[in-house]
Amino acid sequence: MRNKFFMVFVACLGLSLLLPPLPEQASLTSVFRLTDEPAVITRGTSGSVLTVNISFGDVEVEQWIQQLDKPYPLLFVDIDWAKRFPETIRLIHEKNIPVGLLGNQGNAYEQNTSLFPQQLEQFETLFEVRPLWFRTVDEVFPQSLHTQLWEAEINALGSSIVWHGGDSPPIVEGEIISIPHHRGDHIVLTELKKVYKGRTFTTIEDMLFKTTVKTKKIPN
Repeated sequence: MRNKFFMVFVACLGLSLLLPPLPEQASLTSVFRLTDEPAVITRGTSGSVLTVNISFGDVEVEQWIQQLDKPYPLLFVDIDWAKRFPETIRLIHEKNIPVGLLGNQGNAYEQNTSLFPQQLEQFETLFEVRPLWFRTVDEVFPQSLHTQLWEAEINALGSSIVWHGGDSPPIVEGEIISIPHHRGDHIVLTELKKVYKGRTFTTIEDMLFKTTVKTKKIPN
């Protein structure tokens, strides 16, 4: 009997050495590309997604984040702002709110090709993860920048509409709504309830993995 168990053990050990390891379970926090070639994702085909670009604000932003419920909006965070408000960044961490990297004006990346790598390194230091999403503050993506994004396997995300307040925009299936929150260009965040009225928001991953992605090609 002892010899039989020994033979089974040896056989199992041999198989474990010969067979390749099982692949790790896929995670949405891993890096992925949603397009087959360089392009800016501008919308899906169903549902609604809310994104908020943040480069300004302190107490109001922190209180708004404290009150957020799932499904969370995708926050695009300016690096300089993030470094000034570590408590707010810690709160984003604790609530596991999805975060993308908010860049500068698009033309800044043509003038300084080292800008994006620097911002990416700072983001990874702050959030301890590589961003899946990147957006310039004006949603302009020069070819040189988009090449860098493609090589880094980071998705360029635009939007279907930029809402600056006022009446709620009409609902369009597959819409990606962008809310700017910058110095001189921001709304009172409680006004976002206007956009929520009549909409059921979903996460960007749920929208884009379940539907066809619509993109805008980058000019050469």
